[in-house]
Parts: sequence; C-alpha cells; structure tokens
Amino acid sequence: MNAADFLEKSISWLNSNQGVLTLAIFVVTLVLGWVSGVFAALRRKPHFRVSLIDGPTFACTFHTGEKHKNYDVHKTGIALYVKVANTGTAPSSISGVSIAYRWQIRPLSVQWLKYGIGWFWLERQAVALTDFQAKIGSSTKVFPFLSQRNSLSPSKADTYLREGQETNGVVYFEQSDSWGGCFPRQTNGQVIIKVRLTDVTGRAFTSRHTIPAVDLDEARKYNPRFGETLLELHSADLVSNESASS
Repeated sequence: MNAADFLEKSISWLNSNQGVLTLAIFVVTLVLGWVSGVFAALRRKPHFRVSLIDGPTFACTFHTGEKHKNYDVHKTGIALYVKVANTGTAPSSISGVSIAYRWQIRPLSVQWLKYGIGWFWLERQAVALTDFQAKIGSSTKVFPFLSQRNSLSPSKADTYLREGQETNGVVYFEQSDSWGGCFPRQTNGQVIIKVRLTDVTGRAFTSRHTIPAVDLDEARKYNPRFGETLLELHSADLVSNESASS
C-alpha cells in the first residue's frame, strides 16, 4: 500500500467514524481535566511560617525557695510573641503550639544524651493569669494572646489563615517545679528554642529561634503574675479536694 492509498483509506475511516472519534476525544479531555484537577488539589497545601516579635519574648528561670533532696527547686516560664504567616497555597487553622529547649546539664551526665543533645518539649501552653502588657509613657499596651482571650482587651487573634494572611499573639508556657539542670541552657544570656506549630490537619511546622533569658523582675514587667499559673491550679485543686472530702 502506497502513501496515497493509506491517506485515502485514513480519510475514509475518519469520515465513517467521526462520531466515535469525537466521543473518544471528549472522554480523553474529561479524564485529563480530572487528573490535572486532582494533582492541582494535591499540590495545594498550607505552610505556616513562624517568626518572633520583640516584646514579651523571653525565657525566665527562677528559684521557688523550696528544696528537693538538697537541690534548689526552680521553675521556668517562656513567653513568645509570635507572628504566624500562611505562605502556602491553601487555607488552614492553627491547632496547637509547642516549644522545646536543651537542658543546662554537664556533658557525660546520665541525661546529657537525651536532653543535652536532644530537646525537652513543653507540649501544652499554660493559661496566663493576666494579660501581657507594657507601659509606654502614660499608656499601657496590651499584647493579644494567640490562643486565649484577653481580659483587658476585646481583641482575639484569628487562627484561621487564608493564603497570604498572617496573625500574631502571645503564647505562654510554664514548666512544673524542677531541680538540677532541668532548665534552658544559656549562652551569653540567650536561649535556643524550637517552636512547633500544628494545623487542624495534623501538619507540623518547626522552626528554631534564639530568645533572651531574663530574670523574674524583668518578666513580671510584662506580666505581674508570670510563673504563677501552675501554683494557682495546684492551690485550686487542693481547695476542691478539701471541699469534696468535708
């Protein structure tokens, strides 16, 4: 069969089966459109980027005055004024925030490999008993919380972020009574921490930051009840138990 005969037969077949061919092209177009849509949807993901803002962003370790087996008991509180931006291609909501630091312990000690090289995580935020605030001249600036509601301000951070949106607020963590080297390692008055933010789908976004270490007096300039949440909750539990037993 020469080229002219092949071309003639091809044209004849196409003319005879034009309806079938049109349907086939239509089906293939639908399938390709569906597949490309699926892949486009799969590529759409949120991505939360965390940065820290000056203000109530610090770590504070202080002695409680108690003793545990001849060790001074201390507590650690960490406040972060965070800005969260959704730089991804899909909206999502902030579900949780946790932080981690390395312990101040001597190398080759029993727990050094775990908490000296590894990270000690504070998984849950503590509820601050008062708002974080700062005196600016004769005025008082109240910092919004990221997860809890302010008592001195009606504003509340929006934790649902569309693409390109950002929000900011204070997150506060308080560690229970500790002793020994179970507190953040400091280098030149600075503490390295990790911040892990999760969204409602369970995706985790982890970043590393350096924050200042301050004393209790400095911390309480921002919050007069800094470091008192767990003590307050413990006292409330004692009162509740005593009332139940009486």
